Amino acid sequence: MAKSDEGDACAGKRGSIGARRNPATEAAILDAAAEIVEDGGIGALTMEAVARRARAGKATVYRWWPTRGALLLAVYERQKQIGAFPDTGTLEGDVAAVLRLLFAHWGRPEGAVFRHIIAAAQSDPDLAEALEAYRQERLESLMQVIGRTAARGELAEDVSAADMASAVMAMAWLHLLTGHLDADPVALARVLVRGWGQ
Repeated sequence: MAKSDEGDACAGKRGSIGARRNPATEAAILDAAAEIVEDGGIGALTMEAVARRARAGKATVYRWWPTRGALLLAVYERQKQIGAFPDTGTLEGDVAAVLRLLFAHWGRPEGAVFRHIIAAAQSDPDLAEALEAYRQERLESLMQVIGRTAARGELAEDVSAADMASAVMAMAWLHLLTGHLDADPVALARVLVRGWGQ
């Protein structure tokens, strides 16, 4: 047993099982992080506070989430309730469906968490790095949606799926940050598609 984990066991804390994550410990850490953010905002979240509330070793927290930003995004990811994006058969319909799902999701408490993450990342390098990695993952997912419409010839020849996906993401994040989640996804999709489609 590693020294840090041995110390945890002796102190009566939840122990780690090395490289593999103990599900109970992982849940306790994410629960603790979510509670701290809810009680005191993102500024109150520290690895020390999370470890203390979760009764887990600080070394365990850092091993699984090397930065505070990575931990924050893990909290948000666990709260997400977004299913697969539907295939409506048209570019405009797919874009509207994406925006509709995102706006509905962000209308719940999870949206406030993600909005705070984006805002805090502007002055927190660790959080900015974690957010950029998450943004790239989301872009990949959106590119798959746009890619199937491009295969049907619905994108202009000089527009890539990556560019269209970036435009959709920018539109979505803008409405999250400005608190306009009541916007009409169909109207927004029409604006995007008429500017980027055939």
